[in-house]
Amino acid sequence: MKKILVLNSGSSSLKYQLFAVDGDKYEVIAKGLADRIGIDNSFVTIKIRDGEKITKNVDIPSHQEAIREVFALLLNGALGSMSELSGVGHRVVQGGSIFKESTLVTDKVIEQIDELSSLAPLHNPAAVLGLKAMKALLPDVKQVVVFDTAFHQSMKPEAFLYALPLEQYKKHQIRRYGAHGTSHFYVAREVAKLIGKEGKIIVCHLGNGASISAVDNGKCVDTSMGFTPLAGVVMGTRCGDIDPYIPLHIMKTQGKSVDDVNHLLNKESGMLGLCGFSDNRDVENAYLAGDEDAKVATDVYIHTLLRFIGGYIAVLGGVDAIAFTAGVGENSAIIRKMVCERLSYLGIQINDEANNKRGETIEISTPSSKVKVFVVPTNEELVIAQDTVNLI
Repeated sequence: MKKILVLNSGSSSLKYQLFAVDGDKYEVIAKGLADRIGIDNSFVTIKIRDGEKITKNVDIPSHQEAIREVFALLLNGALGSMSELSGVGHRVVQGGSIFKESTLVTDKVIEQIDELSSLAPLHNPAAVLGLKAMKALLPDVKQVVVFDTAFHQSMKPEAFLYALPLEQYKKHQIRRYGAHGTSHFYVAREVAKLIGKEGKIIVCHLGNGASISAVDNGKCVDTSMGFTPLAGVVMGTRCGDIDPYIPLHIMKTQGKSVDDVNHLLNKESGMLGLCGFSDNRDVENAYLAGDEDAKVATDVYIHTLLRFIGGYIAVLGGVDAIAFTAGVGENSAIIRKMVCERLSYLGIQINDEANNKRGETIEISTPSSKVKVFVVPTNEELVIAQDTVNLI
């Protein structure tokens, strides 16, 4: 039996899951996070299998110290010793055009991930910190990096190139990269099992951040997020696709700086900008209470989802299945129903009883529906664990 630790490093947090692997069976035996790294009131948590969640308030000045604290908790029940670890898998947001698949960690790989930080300034530096910290603490344990962008590297130039001077792509790496790739891969794989073929699948990863992808025979052919995760559909606080001149117009006419506009587009826009709520649960409550702004915001949200789904049906030349995943996709029966009702021209019929269930992989379309519709809880950590086992 192998034990695999999966780490997801943020700028001030470190999420983790510990898997016990026996053949094809993967079981989460512990999970938790270290939070507020380098900030006051930091803490670390753990939950072992069906046990209670334990929270420990402790000073965590660095990612290396965060990993030390995680190890201390794991050694109090989940691990007999650190020598039981067979490998460590890391989530990395941006692999650029360099990394088309998961890879074993070397000094060169860490250096390349660091060099790609300009494409993901909030995420890649944190991943580098986690990689270096783990290497310092357990130099003999093999590490694997799994990239959010890797699944989308199968896109052809017609899908990933922007109509800018080619120098912007060749010299400055400006192109569509996409995000949430590990989730899109997992969900598309699970749907393919459910329908008995890889086929033409549209995956809707709808959370506070949201993206849609078109998957043809297991390969991503298009995705809604772009050079950064700001592009695509309307999100909790991100604007999604807008006229590219709008930021320039705001800077010229309102005296705002690049940083001001960046904050406006990423943190003050989306559903928050339209109705004052970024969490879909709050939006739904306001919508059901008759709040006009929430109604308009929801209409905008549904409209933008339909634009991408409809466009991807054209790109794929048809569709066999549509899948909803992530926080909103897995939990909002209202959003799913609204989208599917607007797609009824495809012969989609929804089973309301199935659609109202939560927390499980389930087909929510009726047997007579011409396009199958599923809810599939995503599991990026499982994919990272599997890739880690395969590579070590």
